[in-house]
Amino acid sequence: MDEDGSLQIGNSNYNGEEEEADPENNTMNQPLLKRHRTLSSTPLALVGTKVSHIESLDYEINENDLFKHDWRSRSKAQVFQYIFAKWTLACLVGLFTGLIATLINLAVENIAGYKLLAVGYYIGQDRYLTGLLIFAGANLGLTLVATVLVVVFAPTAAGPGIPEIKAYLNGVDTPNMFGATTMLVKIVGSIGAVAAGLDLGKEGPLVHIGSCIASLLGQGGPDNHRIKWRWLRYFNNDRDRRDLITCGSASGVCAAFRSPVGGVLFALEEVATWWRSALLWRTFFSTAVVVVVLRAFIEICNSGKCGLFGKGGLIMFDVSHVEVRYHAADIIPVTLIGVFGGILGSLYNHLLHKVLRLYNLINQKGKIHKVLLSLSVSLFTSVCLYGLPFLAECKPCNPSIDEICPTNGRSGNFKQFNCPNGYYNDLATLFLTTNDDAVRNVFSSNTPNEFGMVSLWIFFGLYCILGLITFGIATPSGLFLPIILMGSAYGRMLGTVMGPYTKIDQGLYAVLGAASLMAGSMRMTVSLCVIFLELTNNLLLLPITMFVLLIAKTVGDSFNLSIYEIILHLKGLPFLEANPEPWMRNLTVGELGDAKPPVVTLHGVEKVANIVDALRNTTHNAFPVLDGEDLATGAATELHGLILRAHLVKVLKKRWFLNEKRRTEEWEVREKFTPVELAEREDNFDDVAITSSEMQMYVDLHPLTNTTPYTVVQSMSVAKALVLFRSVGLRHLLVVPKIQASGMSPVIGILTRQDLRAYNILQAFPHLDKHKSGKLR
Repeated sequence: MDEDGSLQIGNSNYNGEEEEADPENNTMNQPLLKRHRTLSSTPLALVGTKVSHIESLDYEINENDLFKHDWRSRSKAQVFQYIFAKWTLACLVGLFTGLIATLINLAVENIAGYKLLAVGYYIGQDRYLTGLLIFAGANLGLTLVATVLVVVFAPTAAGPGIPEIKAYLNGVDTPNMFGATTMLVKIVGSIGAVAAGLDLGKEGPLVHIGSCIASLLGQGGPDNHRIKWRWLRYFNNDRDRRDLITCGSASGVCAAFRSPVGGVLFALEEVATWWRSALLWRTFFSTAVVVVVLRAFIEICNSGKCGLFGKGGLIMFDVSHVEVRYHAADIIPVTLIGVFGGILGSLYNHLLHKVLRLYNLINQKGKIHKVLLSLSVSLFTSVCLYGLPFLAECKPCNPSIDEICPTNGRSGNFKQFNCPNGYYNDLATLFLTTNDDAVRNVFSSNTPNEFGMVSLWIFFGLYCILGLITFGIATPSGLFLPIILMGSAYGRMLGTVMGPYTKIDQGLYAVLGAASLMAGSMRMTVSLCVIFLELTNNLLLLPITMFVLLIAKTVGDSFNLSIYEIILHLKGLPFLEANPEPWMRNLTVGELGDAKPPVVTLHGVEKVANIVDALRNTTHNAFPVLDGEDLATGAATELHGLILRAHLVKVLKKRWFLNEKRRTEEWEVREKFTPVELAEREDNFDDVAITSSEMQMYVDLHPLTNTTPYTVVQSMSVAKALVLFRSVGLRHLLVVPKIQASGMSPVIGILTRQDLRAYNILQAFPHLDKHKSGKLR
């Protein structure tokens, strides 16, 4: 799988065959995971199951002779062109993300609105069975469209996409995640799934959509129809594509919550592994463009030009008009909200982990089973949302409120449902509406008696069940809104109980409950705090929101990992954590390199036959290039650098061969290759045909070799090497001897992300298992 200059310790399959691997009895060369060429569409990919063939990304600058010449020869105009192009693309990412977010919100609100109007018409005529058939039938049809699109055209569009984005920005190339087909299916599938009333949100998919937009803009379109514009040549590398996708993920969060600063902090705290100040500015610029687009459409929709679209997804949960008052005695209920949020969040993560494992067994049976699973969840959701309001008692309307009561038409807080005139059904108010309106209703302030305790318990219990069984089906789905729904319900219940003893409004209790459950499940703090402040438009909530988030995250961390980390592990993505395990300090990179087969090296001027043999018999992504010769032993004495597999394939395809063993001149290289060509990740060796006479010719590898690869001395601890590897965003890390003795190679081995993963190290060094402290992350 991962492409270094030596074989992997684990998680690799070099011959493409599916072999049975016993994780309890694993040798150094056996694969721990089965590999396939396409990314798995199921959320589960554990040891012994089918997962994707995934490689790492080349974030490191390849400083070979061609790169150095290109860098030296760039004029001031070209430098300005590059900077201008980066800011232009950041602007376009924000613009298109804002437009697509508006499209999704308009479509969801209008489709769901017409559906609910039709259901309300039949309920008003006491034709409850007809109402149920229309409600369930419409939801089944919308779910079917979303599921079929995902299953047939873009399996990678299922789920939120945020774990895969985290992995990509960590250095893992997740195939087919940012293609045009994936983006289109994500857009249409999100509209269908959210409008169908499923317990999922559009927030996670919007982050994925923003990242797809950024990726497509950066590379000039889809893989098969790319625009060969000369300005885009600067972005034909993994480094600049990473920066654009970071901007896209921040823009997606901003579009979901209308939170520009929260979007930037989300990218910084949750998804990005590598960050710098220049990227901060461009990310903030992208989110600012998103906010301008959303604000423009909000003004248009307020004038009544958006159909049934009223106070839907664009206009969030504004509680700026509420007077926030809290005293020292309120620290007790606020602390309880944080503790409950941490416990319930970690419990939700644990149960969702079990459900995803079960769903994987179902989804593995084929496409029909995926569709049937989605339709079953949709039918169960529809029956519960329509049937449970019959259990609630009708409540009389309060004549002192300004809002129309009861509400029979569009969105509102007081749905009449089966109640007589002058009464409303509080449970129907929460269930027979869009998810955005449901959250808005629970967040409603100055309404202490609007929802009964029994209705809140039913609401909380149902959405706990739906939150567990809905995520994992083959539709685009986000985790933000289901967690907000659950958290706001228990927050409001606590506010109802504490009503006589506190000055905090019940709607604010619901806001704090939603924040605490998100922190307990997702383990975000700073970005989540800012998102909720921008969401509610009330700065007075800052102190208690910070307090709740810190408590919830602390409590949740004591039980298990965050929900996105759990999904990363289930998918089998080789994500490198920020903090190494303590026992990694007891192992050196030299010992890790010695445990692997000998590294495959090449000479500075190498015979074509040796290059073909190295490419044919290995899947390594790079090979050390050695120079010099020990007169006594004939062994190489100098490390010249590292050459990529893609560059070797390019040399063979262009047949840049020499009849004699010599160094080439700089002009000879520039005449044959361009920096743009070498930026292409072309490594298809199968269609290269070399004649027997060409096999005896030579290739000068010096001009194409990265002469400044990152190296570590063999005595460095694995913990320290892991921090370096992750912080710089490496794909290869060369291990060199502390003292090079006569006849000794200048390279001991190459480490990749697979070698530095804790699980793989423990497979190679079982004795370290007793030195583990805490849960293996």
